[in-house]
Formats: sequence, C-alpha cells, structure tokens
Amino acid sequence: MNEFTGDDLTDQSGKCYVVTGANAGIGFAIAQALAGKGARVVMACRSEERARAAMDRMRPGDPAADLAFLPLDQADLASVRKAAALAAAEPRIDALINNAGVMVPPLSFTKDGFEMQFGVNHLGTFALTALMLPLLEKTAADHGEARVVVTASIAHKKGRIDFDNLDGSRGYARMPFYQQSKLANLLFAAELDRRLRAQGSRVKAVACHPGVAQSELTRHIPLRRFFTPLAGLVLNTSRQGAWPALQAACDPALQGGEYVGSRGLFEARGPSGPAWRSAAARDPELARRLWDVSVQMTGVDPGLPPA
Repeated sequence: MNEFTGDDLTDQSGKCYVVTGANAGIGFAIAQALAGKGARVVMACRSEERARAAMDRMRPGDPAADLAFLPLDQADLASVRKAAALAAAEPRIDALINNAGVMVPPLSFTKDGFEMQFGVNHLGTFALTALMLPLLEKTAADHGEARVVVTASIAHKKGRIDFDNLDGSRGYARMPFYQQSKLANLLFAAELDRRLRAQGSRVKAVACHPGVAQSELTRHIPLRRFFTPLAGLVLNTSRQGAWPALQAACDPALQGGEYVGSRGLFEARGPSGPAWRSAAARDPELARRLWDVSVQMTGVDPGLPPA
C-alpha cells in the first residue's frame, strides 16, 4: 500500500458521501476535499446554522460544490434514527464517513443516558452505521462497492473496554474513557467487516486515524490555547488529518478490515498509510462481545450474524 495524501484523491463525480461532523476541523476538510473532486457531500451535523456557514466557506473556491445538510446529533439515538431515515432518500451513498466525536469532556451523558464519549464516539457510530447499511448495500449492489469508514485514534493503544463501568458510575477519568471509546471504534470496524464478508457483502468497513491534528475535538483539553498552535507547527493540520479518512473512503487499493493513518512521528503526522493496532484491537472475542453489548444498549441490530 502506497502512502496517500490529498494529491492522490481522484475524481469522485457521480458519487455521494455522508460525512458526520462535517462543519469544522477534520470533517470540514474531508467534505471540502470530496466536494472539490466532484462528489455530492451530505454534511451530517448537529447545527444547521454551522453546517450552512461551512458550506458558505467552501463555495467561494468551488461554486459548483454539491452540498447538503443532514441533521444529526450522535448524543441522541432518536436523532440518529431520523438522520438515517432522511439519508435513505439519497439515490446512492458510496461511503458513510464516521468522523464526528467528542474528546475528554467532563463526565456527562447522552440523551439516552450513556457516558458521553462511549455514547457518541462508539454507540452513535454503531447505530448510525447499522441503520444506513441497507442503502450502502444497495449502492454496493448497483455500483460494485460501498464503504463504512470508522475514525479511531492512536489513543486506542492504551484503551481497554471496562464492561462493568461503561457509564462511569464506578469512577470516571477523561482520557481512559476516550481511549476506551477509540478502542471500541477499531473493534467495531473489524467486526463489522468480518460479518459483512461472511455474508458476501460488497460493503467494506475500513478504519482510520488522523494522527494528532488541529481540530475542535481538542476543546476540552487543558491549555488548549497552547496545544493548538503547537499542532499547527509540528503535527497535522486539519487538511492533513483528513488524508486517512479520504484514503479509507476512496483508495481503490484498500481491502475491507484495513486500518490506515498518519505514518510519521509515532503516527502523529504525515501521509496516510498502514497503521498499527493494539492486541486488544485485534481480539475477535472482545469485538464480538462489544457488538452484542452495543446491540443491547442501542436497541439497533445490524442484522449480521457472527462470522
């Protein structure tokens, strides 16, 4: 697999991508790059005002950009269900790019009572993906392929899934719960791809991580005002942080189940390519258990039997 940058993104005319959290940071950069290559981009965001403002920022450089707004709040399963139903009106969706997430907030909860990081980063992603699978399957049947992109993080390397404390009631620490949610992302992507392949599906699940990049995701980090300029100088910009997601969604050389991310400086910056995952992230038994727990917690079943 070759290293991938924005220069490797080919023409995407005729294709449609749903990008969650597309109004700012890496999500904005992903959407802008895809629209600039001719794709229709459905921007799935909490705020219509911010999404429309993001579209306005894109259009001066690309007046013909095909952009649409999809209301989505991953901290609310009712909103996730509604978003999936609205997205089903699209004639095709070539990839669902799960980019939205939260990072190290104080202990807080989604509208359904889940700890915020696990609820938004993993359970929201799990439910949205499951509900959008029928349209992705139709696109794959009609056009040969469709993809699910799940955004993980190098933070997953220290993650562990504490099934006895997913709600934080037995203690909460910001970073370990973030690491847990990112490990869950990788486990979900791997398990989803295994189950899809076992069914003979042409939908691929691919995981990615953005390295360490400038993003609104860091808004809860202490001393953020010092961290963000540092990231801009020595780590990834949002545009560079978008390269792995673009590769995961568009690189024809990728197979399902692969994991890509920034390759330089301990996987923190640079072009995208094969990424390293921890032993826990490669544990199929852990992934199956997480899948079952996720179905139980969300009430959303992708309908894919174990591989």
